[in-house]
Amino acid sequence: MTVDTKNTPEFRQFPLDERLLTALDEIGFKNCTPIQAECLPLILDGHDIAGQAQTGTGKTAAFLLSTFHFLLSKPAPKNSNLRALIIAPTRELAIQIHSDAEKFNKHCGLKLALVYGGVDYEKQRKSLEEGVDILIGTPGRLIDYSKQKVFNFKNVEIVVLDEADRMFDLGFISDIRYMLRRMPKPDKRLNMLFSATLSHRVMELAYEHMNSPTQVKINPEQVTADKVKQVLYHVANDEKIPLLLGLMKQIDPHRSIVFVNTKRVAEKVWSYLEGNGIHSAILSGDVPQKKRQRLFNEFSKGELAALVATDLAARGLHIPDVSHVFNYDLPQNSEDYVHRIGRTARAGASGDAVSFGCEDFIYSLMDIESYVGYPIPTEQITDDLLITPEPPVKRKHHEQRQQHQRKKKSGRRPRRSGKPGGQKS
Repeated sequence: MTVDTKNTPEFRQFPLDERLLTALDEIGFKNCTPIQAECLPLILDGHDIAGQAQTGTGKTAAFLLSTFHFLLSKPAPKNSNLRALIIAPTRELAIQIHSDAEKFNKHCGLKLALVYGGVDYEKQRKSLEEGVDILIGTPGRLIDYSKQKVFNFKNVEIVVLDEADRMFDLGFISDIRYMLRRMPKPDKRLNMLFSATLSHRVMELAYEHMNSPTQVKINPEQVTADKVKQVLYHVANDEKIPLLLGLMKQIDPHRSIVFVNTKRVAEKVWSYLEGNGIHSAILSGDVPQKKRQRLFNEFSKGELAALVATDLAARGLHIPDVSHVFNYDLPQNSEDYVHRIGRTARAGASGDAVSFGCEDFIYSLMDIESYVGYPIPTEQITDDLLITPEPPVKRKHHEQRQQHQRKKKSGRRPRRSGKPGGQKS
């Protein structure tokens, strides 16, 4: 995604709290992105916002800066245990927002908290017991703690819904309404909603639970990132693995995401990548949270060449320097195509998106091209792109070996088999 800041105002042109401006200087943020330039004047003037922009264009900074500024501009009400709530549809997105918030909070001294399902239940609960200024979390865990009266919504001054369209996709909308109905009336709080698309259902939610929000749309006609080079190969099912391996060997992508539609296919693709010398990992809905975070860290550091992912990873993640996205399976939802290829070419960088139009999923192509507004360029499959793969590895044995190597690297002594005390059976 190209984020042109040459003709946008500097952050210092807005009446932001000086502590925030100091943090922005230290981070190296000087000029706004277009979504920030459009939203900040309106939000700082007290208007609710329903914002639409491409992924990777700075929506997170727009709502975080606004939230911090308003909380810093007035003292906390008495007996308030929660001032601002930021709701995200996925754990990964919540973690990313919290990470960004910590950078802005360097000189502000506000109390931040992060809650999401899958890990650290008691630890997260304790972080809320004395009250927080800004709480970032996913719907299920937020409602869980509120029902236990760890905090309540009655004094919330600011609420942010990020990736609102994804809330619908994941079935969270009833949870969102549950929380909004327990907050002060819309005209008694500042409301911000951001979404990749402002569909009718998203705007219905906005008008019901916000105070006459102003719509801000940045390049709505530009559905896909303009620096993503897209290409499509028409391929038979039995050619998909040879073609994927051939392309990855030829272009040597340093950090790639391979999207598939099912966990079963993810297992197959991963086993062939590992068996052919491409170190990778699977990212799907049943991967435990701690392991998922470890995989993200290893991928971000370049220790993994590829992630094989279902659409869990298609939204809300900021992983720098993703060179290639492979749609091993074309997605069955047109919007998912946009979100998938949006994992590359972020923040002004360029990237490549390679899609396979196979026998099972080629029927999705017409809808995808209609949605993005143009035909995806095609290329012919040449003999040199189809390689004969080495046999796939067995995941269980491979992971045991990897775990042994990690323990050895960390200095921990691997557990010995047999009876306690090292006795052989």
